[in-house]
Amino acid sequence: MALPPQDERTLPAVVLRDVDRRPLEQALADMQTLVEHHGHVIVVCSQAAPLAVQRRLYTLRSLMETDRIALFQPDLPPLGLAVLARQLRQLASCDISPGVLASAGRLLVHYIHAGALLNSVARLDRVPVGLKSHAKSWVPGSQFGVLAHPEPQLVRITPEAALPGPEFGTWMLVAKGQLQSDWVTGTLAPAWKVQGLRETPLPAESPGWWGTGKLIEFCSYLPDLSVLYQLVTSVRRTRCHWCGIDVIGDRCVFCSATPPVHDQTRQNPHENQTPVG
Repeated sequence: MALPPQDERTLPAVVLRDVDRRPLEQALADMQTLVEHHGHVIVVCSQAAPLAVQRRLYTLRSLMETDRIALFQPDLPPLGLAVLARQLRQLASCDISPGVLASAGRLLVHYIHAGALLNSVARLDRVPVGLKSHAKSWVPGSQFGVLAHPEPQLVRITPEAALPGPEFGTWMLVAKGQLQSDWVTGTLAPAWKVQGLRETPLPAESPGWWGTGKLIEFCSYLPDLSVLYQLVTSVRRTRCHWCGIDVIGDRCVFCSATPPVHDQTRQNPHENQTPVG
């Protein structure tokens, strides 16, 4: 799902539609065109995507034999994933190198709170659910507040029900499915002290991810480009020893290389030797 721009600087997204069902040659040609036009490509893909989609993406990168395609699969529900992709589109308009931009996703994911209000958790298998909650989900009229990220939480909706929220200022994006309730906008949003509230259509993948179509999905996030830019640029950068690109963190997002492990005995060949004499 490609969300509308957050501001006038947000770059458009390219949606790889039916990447697993189209002929391999056609998908390969499309990816080559993207790389040639933009220089580097960051593919944001859900961990819940069909295995055929994930395999096709890795196949395309392997066939192209290039270090200019980064595959990023954060553990986020559909709306949270869409929000993170838009944040990267915001940052793409700044003077940030491709490696740092691709690495930024691993940093920004920690500032996203994503969950949903559900009428049942009987088919929810992506968030730990106890047997007691499963039993209560069969009670007519039951509703559950579920936080999938950053720490899984589940509560049955009562007047005292609450979910732990961010300790910093955020906006909230809400996507309504086939569930009628004002708990998210009327109770959760004020409790989280959100600074802004917007609605968007429910992602097509959401009913499958949450196990029901009767839901209201929500996500709190940092909307301001200046804040996102400051977060990303304040983190120490390293240079990949293999492909030479600047990244955040230890693993290169383009070639997947990690820093070499230096053998201490080779660095200090005389350190553990017994003197002769």
